[in-house]
Amino acid sequence: MMNTKFLTLSATAIAGALALAGCSTGPSAPSATSSSPASSASSTPEMGPGMMPSSAPAAATEHNEADTMFAQGMIPHHEQAVEMSEMMLKKQGMDARITALATKIKAAQAPEIEQMTGWLKAWNEPAKMASGHGMGDGMMGDDDLSKLEAAQGTEAAKLFLTGMIAHHQGAVMMAQTEMSQGKNADAIKLSKDIVTAQEAEIKEMQDLLAAL
Repeated sequence: MMNTKFLTLSATAIAGALALAGCSTGPSAPSATSSSPASSASSTPEMGPGMMPSSAPAAATEHNEADTMFAQGMIPHHEQAVEMSEMMLKKQGMDARITALATKIKAAQAPEIEQMTGWLKAWNEPAKMASGHGMGDGMMGDDDLSKLEAAQGTEAAKLFLTGMIAHHQGAVMMAQTEMSQGKNADAIKLSKDIVTAQEAEIKEMQDLLAAL
């Protein structure tokens, strides 16, 4: 009886020891597998996004002289178009079609002025040219602007349409030069947008002028 009880206790002790041994080896196996594949997998995607920001600004600031001249010339060109449009919007009793056109021109060109100003800052280029380039690209002189400001009714509408048609034609020529000679992708895209929008507006204004 004594021997049988002793053997039973010994077997129980051995089984317990084996169970403890199994528990002690369990944590070491997962630690080996979690260290290499997981760390290598997580490090790879981190490198991709980390590289993107450094290349994106370089692409945005990449430009040539044609891009700079386009922005420097188009900013005052747009500013005058906005000024002309504001003159028309202040006039009482103006044809609703003229008012709608002036509103559209102002809404389109004012944000583009801000956009091009931002480019010049990012490119570390001066906001204005040393020369007066751009003043001959369909822009109205001071005398013509004074006449437009003083005019009323149909006379004002005709002066506005005639002046803005020439103004748009000059802008289209400037944009086409940028399309053929520019390097900056954003500036080239804007030049294409200007050609598309302003050629359509030229046709619209020609039709309005003929109807007055």
